[in-house]
Amino acid sequence: MIFDTHAHYDDHAFDEDRDKLLSSFQENGIARVINAASDAESLERTKALTERYDFIYGAYGIHPDDLSGLTKETEEKIDHFLEDGKCAAVGEVGLDYYHSKDNKNEQIRWFEYFIDAAKRHSLPLIIHSREAAEDTFEVMRSAGAADAGGVMHCYSYSKEMAKRFLDLGFYFGIGGVSTFKNAKKLHETIGYLPADRILLETDCPYLAPVPFRGKRNCSLYIPYVVSAVASIRNIPEEEIMAAAWENSLRLFPKTAKMTPIL
Repeated sequence: MIFDTHAHYDDHAFDEDRDKLLSSFQENGIARVINAASDAESLERTKALTERYDFIYGAYGIHPDDLSGLTKETEEKIDHFLEDGKCAAVGEVGLDYYHSKDNKNEQIRWFEYFIDAAKRHSLPLIIHSREAAEDTFEVMRSAGAADAGGVMHCYSYSKEMAKRFLDLGFYFGIGGVSTFKNAKKLHETIGYLPADRILLETDCPYLAPVPFRGKRNCSLYIPYVVSAVASIRNIPEEEIMAAAWENSLRLFPKTAKMTPIL
C-alpha cells in the first residue's frame, strides 16, 4: 500500500478530472493521501476534500510564499481546522528564500507561530525549506519543533544538513526529484537516511518523476519514486514501500485509525 504524505489535489490543475482520478486510487493501491494547504484559499478546499474522500487527510498552514494573505480571520480558521478529526498535521509551513529575503523576519515569525500551533494541538509539522537551511534549523531548534515532530518536505539539502534535522527527530519526504539524474545531493542523502525516517510524497501537481517530468504529477506515479529509492539504497522495492507505510502511520497517527484500502 502507498501513502502519499504530501499532495495538493485542491489545485486547479485537477479541476477537469479530480473525482475520476481520486476514485481510481483504491484499485491502484493508494491507501492514504495528505492534502497540504498552502494559502488562505486552499484551506477550505482541503477541508472539503477530507470530507468527500475517506482516504484523504488534511494539513493546514500557509506556505512562506503566501504569507501576505494572512489575517486574524485566517489564523482563527486554521486553529479551528487543526481541531478537526481528519487533520493530520500543521503544514505546509516554513521558510523560502528562493524568490526573496525581503520578508525574512515575517517568514520567521510565522514559522515560529506554526511550530507553536503544532505543539498546542499535538500535531506533527510538514516543513517547507528552500535556500534557507540554516535559518530553518535554527528556528526549529529554538522554537522546540522537536516537541511536535514532523517531516522535512521535498528535502533538497546535503546529508550533513540531514543529520542535523535527524537529530531533531524529523522524517524526510522523498518525491519525484529522486528520479532526476542531476539530483546528486539528494541521492547521497537517500542512501544515508535511516530506513525508519523515509516518507513518500508527490507534491503534486508539481515535481513529477521521470518519465513524466514536466507534466502534471499525481499519486499514481509514486512507484517510480519507490523504484529510484530502492535502486539508490540497493534493496527490494517492497522494503521501501513497507518501511514508508509504517513510518507514515507512525508520524501521522490519526491516519492509522482508518481501515486500509485493499
